[in-house]
Amino acid sequence: MQRLLLKLSGEALAGDKKTGFDEPTVRGVALQVKELIDDGIQTGIVIGGGNFWRGRSSETIDRTKADQIGMLATVMNCIYVSEIFRSVGMKTKILTPFVCGAFTELFSKDLAVEYLRQGMVVFFAGGTGHPYFSTDTGVVLRAVEVEADVILLAKAVDGVYDDDPRVNPAARRYDEVSLDEVIARNLQVVDMTASILARDNRMPMWVFGLNEENSIVNTVKGTFHGTKVTV
Repeated sequence: MQRLLLKLSGEALAGDKKTGFDEPTVRGVALQVKELIDDGIQTGIVIGGGNFWRGRSSETIDRTKADQIGMLATVMNCIYVSEIFRSVGMKTKILTPFVCGAFTELFSKDLAVEYLRQGMVVFFAGGTGHPYFSTDTGVVLRAVEVEADVILLAKAVDGVYDDDPRVNPAARRYDEVSLDEVIARNLQVVDMTASILARDNRMPMWVFGLNEENSIVNTVKGTFHGTKVTV
């Protein structure tokens, strides 16, 4: 594995608080990513915005404006996490699909790949830059564009199940499942738009629980406890 894209939910950054940031949690992620960088693995990161904003829960705000607020939430998350990464010795860049003044740089494939090759952690903030597309679609789009080997989906649940394991204790976890089956059975690995984009571009995804100790490093180095979503 030479180049990967890691997707973190905004809620993952909040720890048990569920909102805002939990610095020990973020620092733990940073130390794991540093181990990957030190081993020469090029790493990009996409972060959701759910610790700040769930636009679809609002019935009074126009959908386009709600999604724009969500995009800005992901920018805030990336600025914060980028600084924690820097504090443990990594170099970082934040790229967005829209201009954010001096806060970020405007995304281009060439720029992103050059930074990755230089050993920097590249944060892809702001989703796709358009409403009606989630950060799920954003992570698949960026992974395809920069030609990542795999997408790592660090979630609260430790894999892909045939039902919600938080509701149904008998839900069965897949060790491996194809993107065709994910789409046919609507297994909610990522949203449908992202699933189809991943299938059409043959982009595999590995789903695992972030809360497991050292789970990011273990996943990359072969001790994998989760679900491989294959092409």
